[in-house]
Amino acid sequence: MEFLRKNSILVLLVLLSFSAWAQNNQELLEDAFAKSYTSEKNGDFKAAMDPLKKVYDESSYEINLRLGWLNYNAGLFDESTIFYNKARELKPYSEEARFGLILPKAALGCWDEVIELYDKILEINPNNTVAMYRLGLVYYGRKDYSRAYPLFKKVVDLYPFGYDGLLMLGWTSYFLGNYNQAKVLFHKVHLYNPNDESATEGLTLIK
Repeated sequence: MEFLRKNSILVLLVLLSFSAWAQNNQELLEDAFAKSYTSEKNGDFKAAMDPLKKVYDESSYEINLRLGWLNYNAGLFDESTIFYNKARELKPYSEEARFGLILPKAALGCWDEVIELYDKILEINPNNTVAMYRLGLVYYGRKDYSRAYPLFKKVVDLYPFGYDGLLMLGWTSYFLGNYNQAKVLFHKVHLYNPNDESATEGLTLIK
């Protein structure tokens, strides 16, 4: 019984010690993030990284994600890619890590990788309209209208009176030669914004 009592006391002391360490560690993390946000608000992205680097833990999704964001804003795209990739590895189903990674990849002109990232987001979440719309913009920018069209169409199917989806589906329809559909869509844009210059331009071209 004496042995069990001593063991129980030892376990309790270990638990109390761990609890105190965890609380102290949490306070350090919160303080580091608070200081980081203050520096970011002042526009100093490199200074915003410093407190996070002091408490850096490779296994922390939150720190890696934030360092990815700060490095991107500091124009350090390769470094940003590294941190966003670590965050993505830590949370394989994370959409936000992939959206984050797209930022430096796009800045570096790695458009094929950007497309792969959007495709993966849509594989995880087929109804993510942000990914659909932005991927549609990539294809539209490449003048690959046949690939852009189904993406914009699904956005409009899910948000029938959404300005961005209607306008881009209208222009994509126009460039595919679907003038009647484009005309209908541009008129719907005018219901949303009667003075929309882009929709007015489209209607003028169709006439």
